[in-house]
Amino acid sequence: MQKIKLIISALSYSQTQSGAYALMLTEVGGKRKLPIVIGGFEAQAIAVELEKMKPNRPLTHDLFKSFAIAYEIEVKEIIIYKFDEGIFFAKIVCSKEGVLTEIDSRTSDAIAIGVRFDCPIFTYDKILKDAGTLIDDEFDMEDMDDLDDDEDELDFGSDGGALGNATKDDLENMLKEALDNEDYEAASKIRDEIQKRVE
Repeated sequence: MQKIKLIISALSYSQTQSGAYALMLTEVGGKRKLPIVIGGFEAQAIAVELEKMKPNRPLTHDLFKSFAIAYEIEVKEIIIYKFDEGIFFAKIVCSKEGVLTEIDSRTSDAIAIGVRFDCPIFTYDKILKDAGTLIDDEFDMEDMDDLDDDEDELDFGSDGGALGNATKDDLENMLKEALDNEDYEAASKIRDEIQKRVE
């Protein structure tokens, strides 16, 4: 079965599911996207790495990376290999001394680990046909109620409120405080506001 490469195109907060986020994966060279609902912890773990934030203490997925590096294990790829009753199934493909091992994983954890190793994410055509949507299609977060796994989209844009009125120095201090408190969701929003002013 031919693998189809995916990239992370969006991660945003669900307005309809409390505590849920939407992770949007887009087909490379195609028009299909795969929306996956994920939990808040996993969304933050992915966002922290994507935004190159440096937590004061390692998150669980950072610990996995340190462990793998210490024992010379290379993470080669992430494969979303099954979609059944609204749940996505994934595996982490690892290599040590030329021997490949596949480790079963929740999709959100597999992707959080995958982004730390900068490895590709794949799926199969059948999964995109069963659970995917076209890029041109209107997509509503309510459509994700039937997709479980533990997955969802993290909107890091400015809220136009307290962040919009803060000075750049205030934002820098707020970012440091959010990182010190390990509030990575708030840190992501603050960092986006800082970057928005630089552009």
